[in-house]
Amino acid sequence: MTIRNFNHIFQYGDPPVRRAVPLGLAVLSTSKPQNVNGTSVVDTLSKMTHDPDPETATNAILAMGLCAGGTNNSKVAGQLRSLATYYGKEPGMLFAVRIAQGLVHAGKGLVTLSPYHPDRSLPHFPALASLIALCHVSLDFKGLILGKHHFLLYLLVGAMRPRMLVTVDADLNPLPVTVRVGTAVDVVGLAGRPKTITGFQTHTTPVLLAIGERAELATDEYLPLTSVLEGVVILKKNPEFEGQ
Repeated sequence: MTIRNFNHIFQYGDPPVRRAVPLGLAVLSTSKPQNVNGTSVVDTLSKMTHDPDPETATNAILAMGLCAGGTNNSKVAGQLRSLATYYGKEPGMLFAVRIAQGLVHAGKGLVTLSPYHPDRSLPHFPALASLIALCHVSLDFKGLILGKHHFLLYLLVGAMRPRMLVTVDADLNPLPVTVRVGTAVDVVGLAGRPKTITGFQTHTTPVLLAIGERAELATDEYLPLTSVLEGVVILKKNPEFEGQ
């Protein structure tokens, strides 16, 4: 519904309002370039990159970088390479394309810009503040970023977080264990012990967690000291495992 309203604003709004639509779409699906409920935000932004208004097109290019930030998404990377050729003779637009390409490959695919935690969709307020601040700056991309205030792009550092799952022992030494990584399932209010993930694959830590994915231990040998498996997780020996 929100994407539909953004599309209406982009179609019927005044130019200053239309320039904010790509940035709004980017905040909706930051570091999540895949389809959402059958709607691809990246495809919508791709059409906006060829808008007659250069400022709208610039914001759309930057928004594509935010949508695929830290994911190494091949589709977005290919579209940005095409845009680099298309805007090769326009320095300002080309600079925006280079920024977007850097965001797509941020941290070689090991970081995320999402304002949500991977599990349970809890908001990450410092990341959200960084994204909103960057969007405000981008509303005057030509005067600020292309002017003397390009250092304002460092606002995005507050949103960059590693998206890997690392397991360690009590002495903080790396402890490789097998985990199942799959799409998270909302089990709030369900009776019994329903499965929390679906379509899982088994990996050995450390592993990468994409947006909307959840991990759970595939062995009973260790017990985590936290209920949410993300970031750095300390494991302890299961005292009941030895007797099995």
